[in-house]
Amino acid sequence: MITTTEQESNYKHLEQMSVLETLQNINKEDQQVALSVQQAIPQIEQLIRATVVNMQQGGRLFYIGAGTSGRLGILDASECPPTFGIPTDWVVGLIAGGDHAIQHAVEFAEDDETQAWKDLGHYHVHEKDTLIGIAASGKTPYVLGGINAANEAGLTTGCIVCNAQSPIAAAVQFPVELIVGPEFVTGSTRMKAGTAQKLALNMISTTIMIQLGRVKGNKMVDMQLSNRKLFDRGIRIIQQETQADIQTATALLEKYGSVREALEHFHADKH
Repeated sequence: MITTTEQESNYKHLEQMSVLETLQNINKEDQQVALSVQQAIPQIEQLIRATVVNMQQGGRLFYIGAGTSGRLGILDASECPPTFGIPTDWVVGLIAGGDHAIQHAVEFAEDDETQAWKDLGHYHVHEKDTLIGIAASGKTPYVLGGINAANEAGLTTGCIVCNAQSPIAAAVQFPVELIVGPEFVTGSTRMKAGTAQKLALNMISTTIMIQLGRVKGNKMVDMQLSNRKLFDRGIRIIQQETQADIQTATALLEKYGSVREALEHFHADKH
């Protein structure tokens, strides 16, 4: 039986379409993606709740994947420290084939069932850690092998897959299944499947960080002030939260180097 992600595209003779027709049809397919993610919210919620409990007790979040799925995990993990001001080892993304595979395909790397657990071994994973396997197909050996080993070691396991009743979903404790249907280009899971995975990852990491107290109101008060744009955003946040003028807000941020610390000291001085 051909899996959903490998089914033939609903569109024929793509090369005969005009540019406009191509764009319209891709967009038509993309509009189904958010709805597929919406249907999986109950699954996503359960995975997040378990992960938050673990991280409140010192656990970390790991993503493993191959190809597009691996790159998406690395992207989400790499954006958490600057956005939420967390240590770089709180959320970690690993890809089959190692760092070289981020930019270049590594032949047969995803077919090694033992490598993911070896990669995770460098981080001395333990039972409070959570491992999320990302695999559009739901059967990538690199991911499945890592999940099976993690289960044996007592980690919490989840997944983000795009086929129903997949081996990886069956193996994890908290499966997330995003069934987006056939791709516009047959089998090209960098398209709808990848978009669905990115949406789910946004929801997972952002919600976890909110639950862990890394957002105040709707502001990134722990963000790293690594460039002028972010420093200026920090000044605006301080102004919005304190009603201070720009000079005062700037002085607070320059003094404390953190939006959160600036706000805490401002309110403490007021009392």
